[in-house]
Amino acid sequence: MITDFVQNCIDGIMVGSGYSLLALGFTLVFGVLKRLNLSYGPSIMLGAYVGTWSFLNIADNIWLVLLTTICATVVIGIYVEQLCFRAVSKETTIASMVSSFAIWMQLEEIALHLLPERTYPFPAFFDSGLLEFGPFTARSEYLFMFVVMLLLLLILHAFIYRTRIGLAIRAYSDHPSASAYMGIDGSSVLFLAFIIVSIIGGIAGFLILSADSQITPFFGLWATFKGLIAMMLGGIGSLSGAVLGGLILGVIEANAFWYGDPVIRDISSFMLLFTMLIIRPGGIFGHKIEIHQKIASERV
Repeated sequence: MITDFVQNCIDGIMVGSGYSLLALGFTLVFGVLKRLNLSYGPSIMLGAYVGTWSFLNIADNIWLVLLTTICATVVIGIYVEQLCFRAVSKETTIASMVSSFAIWMQLEEIALHLLPERTYPFPAFFDSGLLEFGPFTARSEYLFMFVVMLLLLLILHAFIYRTRIGLAIRAYSDHPSASAYMGIDGSSVLFLAFIIVSIIGGIAGFLILSADSQITPFFGLWATFKGLIAMMLGGIGSLSGAVLGGLILGVIEANAFWYGDPVIRDISSFMLLFTMLIIRPGGIFGHKIEIHQKIASERV
């Protein structure tokens, strides 16, 4: 029993690393804009569809698929930023969220016209294999995704807290009006944030789909749900919280699948979210973020 539980936790952490990558993108946009981008998951899906199209029609080259997936996701992210966030007033939060939902529907339609079949193969980054650690095992592609997730977290943390551009992003996030008086161009900060988020999303989509070896039109909805739940579990606006939330979500789902029923796996994630919203509405690191924002407002 203990061995099964530990193995489930290992599997959950490996799968949860994909959730963490998705949550990092949602968290970065929400932390900067204080607005929710519902089209983030479908943007990743359409970028991956472009990568799949290049795999099927241009060349059977995994690096080409990776490059086209990331580049397409960045282009789509710029399109969403221009249409849903830059063109919509900062005071109309609901309008930007609704417009991003409309873009969601648009991106799904484009994906279905690009590749009309329900399911398409997605190339594996490298041959799947099991790594053994005594009585426990881990799939090599998921272990690689876990390592990439940790590296991206460290890079993002260093970028946000150790560079002048990161300082500008944090200043704009804390108080857009005050940052404008300091000479910070809010439009440039917003544009840069979407570029970074889109790159992370392209990498996340590629690694997740590479491990699954297939892509379907439901990937956008799935990525949106998993990323949002992981972000809200960890604490909205916290990079480390996003990672922790994704790993916790993966562990809960893995154990629910093993000890319960496959149908319970997705239900357990929503029940976990509802429980967290009741016990700690701001997420695991939500209280720390609220204190930081309060101090920033008092300084202004």
